[in-house]
Amino acid sequence: MKIVLYVVVFIGGAVVMVLELVATRIIAPYLGASSIVWTSLIGVILAGLSVGYFVGGKIADKKATYKGLALIFIIAGLLVILILYFKPILGLIAKIENLQAGALLASLILFTPATIALGTIAPYAVRLRIESLQNSGNIVGKLYALSTVGSIVGTFLGGFFLISYFGSTKILEYLSATLILSGVFVYVADTRKSTGLIALPLLPIILTAIIPPYGLILEKNAELLTDVDSEYSRLWVYDSRDKKTNRPARYLTTSVELTQSGMYLDNPEELLLDYAKLLDLAEMFNPKLNRGLLIGAGAYSYPKYFLKKYPEATLDAVEIDEKMTMLARQYFFLKDNPRLAIYHQDGRTFLSRIDNKYDAIFIDAFLSPLSIPYHLTTVEIIKMAESKLATEGVVIVNIIGALQGHRSDFFTAEYGTYKTVFPNVYVFRAQPERKPDELQNIILVAAKSNNTLVIDNKLRKSDYLKNWWPEKVTTNLPILTDDFAPVEKYVTKSMF
Repeated sequence: MKIVLYVVVFIGGAVVMVLELVATRIIAPYLGASSIVWTSLIGVILAGLSVGYFVGGKIADKKATYKGLALIFIIAGLLVILILYFKPILGLIAKIENLQAGALLASLILFTPATIALGTIAPYAVRLRIESLQNSGNIVGKLYALSTVGSIVGTFLGGFFLISYFGSTKILEYLSATLILSGVFVYVADTRKSTGLIALPLLPIILTAIIPPYGLILEKNAELLTDVDSEYSRLWVYDSRDKKTNRPARYLTTSVELTQSGMYLDNPEELLLDYAKLLDLAEMFNPKLNRGLLIGAGAYSYPKYFLKKYPEATLDAVEIDEKMTMLARQYFFLKDNPRLAIYHQDGRTFLSRIDNKYDAIFIDAFLSPLSIPYHLTTVEIIKMAESKLATEGVVIVNIIGALQGHRSDFFTAEYGTYKTVFPNVYVFRAQPERKPDELQNIILVAAKSNNTLVIDNKLRKSDYLKNWWPEKVTTNLPILTDDFAPVEKYVTKSMF
């Protein structure tokens, strides 16, 4: 029984860390994957484990049996699968106006019960192994070391393998089955009886078969094409109709509320989303557009358009999520093109490693207001981007925020940060019909050239005049740096 105990304690430690990693994938489509969400999850899971340690020790001191340990594993397995039943509540929690409160509440409701049960395993196992005080320190050390090693293995297994190849629902099913099977293993090893218990690991599959659907709620007549998890996010592709034109369209999204990419099914190379059409501002600021760089390709709507519009130009597309590219090939008619080079890596890492000079750099890597990679917002990367530009080059960045009011902190901080590097930064609204204090797509154009008079005259005669925001942008906020970039604080404030 000693070996059995060591094995199941190791398994318990591994399950804890896999569950923590999967937890972010479950919450992210609703509340984002910011440090606020991570903080809430880590804090709640540590609190749950602490309660479990306390409860497990109390129960073990009263009466510790191997049948009791088996029951703990089975209960933990059932609590893990019940997380799927409570997922739909995230839609309601997402409406809470305070992100910290919402993330904390979601973590408490979904993950506390299972974490408490998992926390009881180690102290209960310790009590089963201790026969005298003479070797108690050695036993406690061994069992907690095994639990920690299990957590290390679970971290690498979850982060490097499970999340990359299985969806969050499947992973929870596997975790639940693993825990229940461990409970059966302990019971059988103790009693040598297996009648009836061998069917217990099938419970997670049976339960998930009757779980109500959750996730993306589609409009009437919309059709979901795929729902997959990648290393970085959950991805939905669906067909619907464009609300403005009623033309058939296909969309890709990573959240339940916002669309990341879209295309017209009757003309896949035509731009659908308003903000994407403003990326053409690059040509106004730099007519010599021969080489471009796009950070954040999504479903590759803009690369397809770019290659068609500029038949002599080349484009480097940097997309960190390889599964995005796979979906773009499968559903968005992305084809190989000698003028399109695709790189699957972080945009900032790519910039730091190349010596190329670009006529335009497009940054479209902010998937939603709640999922902004802060390292792509700071003065350090802006200086890096500026150094990769040709003489008349421009950086065009798509951000989500408000132009004025209490929701404008991220926009004004980012604008101020760009102004420290570029002599001219122009602001454009993708949805000019919206009020300045409403959340919207904002396009910043940072020009290396100082020829403002020519640009201003061009804008006043162009179709972009309605999108141009010529008002002076003032802010008392510090510029964003690698050392201090409170992006989560700003975007949380902008959401409510």
